[in-house]
Amino acid sequence: MKKLILSLAMLAGFSISTSAQITLGDLPYWRPYDQRGVNVFETGKTDTTTFDGIKLRLGGSFAQQFQALEHSNTAAPKLDANGKDLNQLIEIGYGFNLATANLNLDVMLADGIRLNLITYLSSRHHPETWVKGGYLQIDKLGFLNSPLADRLMQNLTLRVGHMEINYGDAHFRRTDNAMALHNPFVGNYIMDAFATEIGGEVIFQKNGFLALAAVTGGEIQGGLTTPKDRAPSYYGKVGYDNNLTDNLRVRLTGSLYTTNSSVRNTLYAGDRAGSRYYLVVENQLATIAAQFTSGRFSPNLTDNVTAMVVNPFVKFGGLEFFGNFERAKGKAANETEDRTWNQVGADLVYRIGAKENFYVGGRYNKVSGTLQGVNTEASIQRTALAAGWFVTKNIVAKAEYVNQEYNDFPVNDIRNGAKFNGVMIEGAIAF
Repeated sequence: MKKLILSLAMLAGFSISTSAQITLGDLPYWRPYDQRGVNVFETGKTDTTTFDGIKLRLGGSFAQQFQALEHSNTAAPKLDANGKDLNQLIEIGYGFNLATANLNLDVMLADGIRLNLITYLSSRHHPETWVKGGYLQIDKLGFLNSPLADRLMQNLTLRVGHMEINYGDAHFRRTDNAMALHNPFVGNYIMDAFATEIGGEVIFQKNGFLALAAVTGGEIQGGLTTPKDRAPSYYGKVGYDNNLTDNLRVRLTGSLYTTNSSVRNTLYAGDRAGSRYYLVVENQLATIAAQFTSGRFSPNLTDNVTAMVVNPFVKFGGLEFFGNFERAKGKAANETEDRTWNQVGADLVYRIGAKENFYVGGRYNKVSGTLQGVNTEASIQRTALAAGWFVTKNIVAKAEYVNQEYNDFPVNDIRNGAKFNGVMIEGAIAF
């Protein structure tokens, strides 16, 4: 078994000394992938274990859905050269979606220094195995033998690498390919603020207060060409997160992300794995892999973008509220004027039982703004009702009813008068 695990680790992109300890247990300064990671945001500063050598933690995530959705639209016909109507929706029925899987590798390289590497083994968009990203997280600087550094690191965390950017709080609750255990719903928000970029961030945490500052290359991958079109991205976050009483937790954060120029910024199009609502509001030529963002919307602010989001989170006993109030302004490279898009998201979830193994919840999500190229105001609105059962801390079963409507899209746009609704059933495992 140890040889198999080491082989998997090397195939995933790095080699590790055979003297390393192999574990499925917990690590310090780390967010559990199982139910204990629900409503965990930034990793804390409590040192929970003693470092006694390099330690490799092997984890994984798996998810499978049954989809029972219907869709319709009122768009005018738009014929291609072969006479096919590109605004006619593809016929969809009920069935199982492709199962997805992640490989999670966390390595304690030294006391307070952890490497994270996540690989998508199976995803909607890519049939092949590929790496999401990897980063180094530093919570101690013991190798400097400096009392000053030790005092500073009591409240600081450093991250460097190709990593999921910490803009807003919604990305802590979203589904990341097969990692669906922390999301009480099946889908993510319509404007899905998620991206992996190359850079570094520093987080300060003390007595419930937090502040974050970061700089990245501004794109989903590195690049050297067309340097005049490339500029770094900067993002930051400030907030407060504390248990005010035994039954009341309050968190409030504000985040900002900005870049002046980019070959292709992907703040709202950075998820290369794919959405959960397969082939909804897509035309007859669509494929599951190529049209992998079904049900989502990207405002296509790919050149310059400035985005701000406020995220309140309140948990009183088993009742929790999470809000996402967002505004993004920018444009694509072929535009001369900035456009603005707003997003409102509100989740209300009630968790039941001493271990909160059962829950019910509702979500309201709306985005609105100016469409690219037509200078038309449009909006998309979604409501969802969900229920879930944590069979164990590693296994969740959930069901969701979703209804999404597209408003004020041009008559020749496939989304004109479009809507989809129905039921999603999902099972997910994470360890």
